[in-house]
Amino acid sequence: MDAIDFNIIQALQEDGRLSNVELAERVNLSPSPCLRRVKRLEQDGVITSYRANLDREKAGLPMTVFVDVTLDNNKDHASIEFEQAVLDKDYVISCFLVSGSADYRLEIVTKDLKSYETALNQTQALPHVKSINSNFAIRAVKTAASLPLVFAN
Repeated sequence: MDAIDFNIIQALQEDGRLSNVELAERVNLSPSPCLRRVKRLEQDGVITSYRANLDREKAGLPMTVFVDVTLDNNKDHASIEFEQAVLDKDYVISCFLVSGSADYRLEIVTKDLKSYETALNQTQALPHVKSINSNFAIRAVKTAASLPLVFAN
């Protein structure tokens, strides 16, 4: 990747709805080479998707809970089974394998405490879950930030 690729990525992170002509103007390319570069970035897996960022409260999901999950063992099969089960849970919007006192950190969104209780019960029933620790978000300070790309020659 070169400086132009980084400029393309930065512009698309700021506004994924840019037309190819608008994007080309921003990065000082003609439209055809710009489109080729975007397609290559997509094919190489650098750009993985385009989506709308929603206001959680306006979308009816104002409650965010970070849930630390510890598994009952650290065998590969336990992790695989847990991860596969998490993929099917729509209320889990992110899941990370982490270091520290927990094995995984989930980000869960729900409409209210009652809905979270349902999500919690479902999470406790996932394969190999030993313990759960919930941390309720009070308010968001920063979310959905662009990746901090730096181009080095």
